[in-house]
Amino acid sequence: MDVYEKIKELGISIPKPPAKGGVYSPAKAFGQGLVYVSGCGPLIGEPVKGKLGKEFSIEEGQIFARNCMLNVLAVLEANIGDLNRVKNCVKILTLVASAEDFYDQPAVANGGSQLLIDIFGAEKGAPARSAIGANALPGNIPVETEALFEIEG
Repeated sequence: MDVYEKIKELGISIPKPPAKGGVYSPAKAFGQGLVYVSGCGPLIGEPVKGKLGKEFSIEEGQIFARNCMLNVLAVLEANIGDLNRVKNCVKILTLVASAEDFYDQPAVANGGSQLLIDIFGAEKGAPARSAIGANALPGNIPVETEALFEIEG
C-alpha cells in the first residue's frame, strides 16, 4: 500500500519539518541507503514543557512520542522526497524527561514505535529501540526522538 494512502486512512498528516535548534544537519545520508534523522521534539501546535511522572502521564507521553515521530518523518520526507522510499525503520532512540521516580520510558516510547508500525507495517515499521530517561531535555520538552532509516533507490 502507498504510505500516503495509509497516512490518510489513519487520519493523520505529516507536519512541516521543525526548525533547526542549533548547528547541525536535521538529516544525514550515509553508507548504502541509510539516513539518520536528528532528534525531534513533540512540537505540533502548542508547545509542551515538563517531565513525565511530574507534569505528564504515560498516556500524554505516548502522544508526545507520536508527535516526535511525526516530526522525524517530516524531516525524513524533506530529505528523501517520498516516504514510500522507506525500506526499513532501523532504529529509534527516545529520550524522556523524567521525574526521579519515573521508570516507564519504554511505555512512552511506544507512542512513536506504534506510529511507525501503523504506517509502514510490522515487518519494516518495527524498529530496534532504546528508551532512556533524562533529567532535562532542550527547551524543557518532555520527549525527543531520533531515528535511523534504510531507504530504497
